[in-house]
Amino acid sequence: MIKNENPFLIVALVAALAGGSSSKAKSLTPETSAGASSTSHAPTPKETTASPPEKLGVLAPGTGIAVGEHVPEVHARDLNGKDVRLSGVVAQGPVLLVFYRGGWCPFCNFQIRELTQAYPDYLKRGIRVVVVSVDTPDEASKTNATYSIPFPVLSDSDLSMIEGFHVAMQVDDAQLAKLKSFGVDLEQYSGKGHHTIAIPSLFLIDKKGVVRWAHSDPTYTQRPSTSQILAAIDGVHL
Repeated sequence: MIKNENPFLIVALVAALAGGSSSKAKSLTPETSAGASSTSHAPTPKETTASPPEKLGVLAPGTGIAVGEHVPEVHARDLNGKDVRLSGVVAQGPVLLVFYRGGWCPFCNFQIRELTQAYPDYLKRGIRVVVVSVDTPDEASKTNATYSIPFPVLSDSDLSMIEGFHVAMQVDDAQLAKLKSFGVDLEQYSGKGHHTIAIPSLFLIDKKGVVRWAHSDPTYTQRPSTSQILAAIDGVHL
């Protein structure tokens, strides 16, 4: 496991991320202060900050599927490599679909740990959680084992869901090299050469396949907190 705790680097990288973005394939400024190689277990979680009220439940420009729209017919693989279609998942009941960058991201690991710990609260509301990244089933299995995740962890290395929900973020060569300096090889994690990951985002989808609440934010250090997500769910009549 490779760690980097340089606060000046972190500030610079986060500041760079706050810069401009394109509509569909976003540019990533990597920050993985607790990064890990793909042969290691998930990195130590790094706490995220709660989304500010003005950004909560808001889709970043050019991303996501808006509230009231139907989700596309997309698919991914489960930890056994079996194809899973989103339409079949939502037909069983409301789903909170969570896109994360990958098991190498300490902020994503914090988010997944929070989702795991609060899962009984989601179930009480009749909501099932499903998380998705470009990680292969083998890499996703490592994240699953680290936190004993009680909900589905899906692999979308073919980008069906990620592109279908318009939350694709392209990692350029310079950024790819920076990630490698932290011990993160995206090609090993995804098993692909496309260098694309997901923008952190959440979609509350009802059993008819309609989006009822949505949030996306390329500022990956900020994520909706458990209390914010549950309050949003409570505000929707499913």
